[in-house]
Amino acid sequence: MLAHPARYKLTATRLKKLLGDFRDAGGEAIEVVSGSHSRDDMFRFAHLAVRYGLLASVGSDYHGPEFRYLDLGRLEPLPAECTPVWSRWAVPIAA
Repeated sequence: MLAHPARYKLTATRLKKLLGDFRDAGGEAIEVVSGSHSRDDMFRFAHLAVRYGLLASVGSDYHGPEFRYLDLGRLEPLPAECTPVWSRWAVPIAA
């Protein structure tokens, strides 16, 4: 899983190289929705997940009730074009 990819200060070319190398090395998923991603980031990483054949995840960014900057369940759902990482679980859960 490649977590919070917007935090990596990479050019578009280097990010595409990273994703290709990650996939080729056996990486399977990228965090598309995260508390550290903008809405534009979310759609960019959704597109890249599809392009590179990667599963997509949503990070909760929930670290406990004492950290009130983001409540559990407050992030956007995955964009429809993404294949969620939980789709490969033995007993899938509803999104």
